[in-house]
Amino acid sequence: MTEANTHFEVHLLIADGDDSPLEMLQQETGLSRQRIKAAMTQGAVWVTRGRNTQRLRRVKRALRKGDEVHLYYDSKILAESPPAPTLIADVGDYSVWRKPCGLRSQGSKWGDHCTVVRWAERHLQPERSAFTVHRLDRAANGLILVAHTKSMAAAISELFRGRKVEKRYRALVAGDFSLSNDNVKIDSLIGGREARSEVALRQVSADGLRSLVDVSIETGRKHQIRRHLADLGYPIIGDRLYGTGKVDGVDLQLTAYLLAFDCPMSKEHVEYRLSSEWLPAL
Repeated sequence: MTEANTHFEVHLLIADGDDSPLEMLQQETGLSRQRIKAAMTQGAVWVTRGRNTQRLRRVKRALRKGDEVHLYYDSKILAESPPAPTLIADVGDYSVWRKPCGLRSQGSKWGDHCTVVRWAERHLQPERSAFTVHRLDRAANGLILVAHTKSMAAAISELFRGRKVEKRYRALVAGDFSLSNDNVKIDSLIGGREARSEVALRQVSADGLRSLVDVSIETGRKHQIRRHLADLGYPIIGDRLYGTGKVDGVDLQLTAYLLAFDCPMSKEHVEYRLSSEWLPAL
């Protein structure tokens, strides 16, 4: 294996507790020590012990006979540089961030350094663990929640499952939305599962070529808002999957601008809202 192999995976069994995963991976792959260390830091190296598999980030972490080390190496993913999110609120057991376009909500076996969760772990003070409880499309931007304890992660996840989190989005779409209706409710299936959205007109451009709309959703299916608006005939500007984003030359004009829920810590109703400077405009 050489560094020319940019996408591969390796699985090695620890035969002795004194085995060094760094040296084993270097010998097996031909990668430099620096590249393997970087892959560890970026979340591309894992260790399995029994039924438990987790990321292996520390070179000097003690391993046992029978452990299995996994490297998932993709040079393109590891070369990505994460755009910085903006901290909106640090409540202790959870935090609220503005995720920019291009930053991922969660990682994969190939790495997690370009995720809002990993950013939170590395930049919050005091440092703490972070758990994914809320997702936005990589192409979208806006408010996202990150939990910092397992109990808070469970509590927030239950709020989302129970549809007790109010979520609002602002989108810039192609076309004059007033020709459809000022308010439209969409109830359809996505991937065989119910998907409900409500779209309200905010403003139409003078030439009638673009409209600003607000969207609230009861469900959170993959690409739900993008698909619903495209199906109505009003694709979101910058949408490379369901619209004409390849020629628009701009990022996806979809922003999650409001989150409201009963805080599991204080039991009080809280609302987080982005200011107008972060929202799409005509």
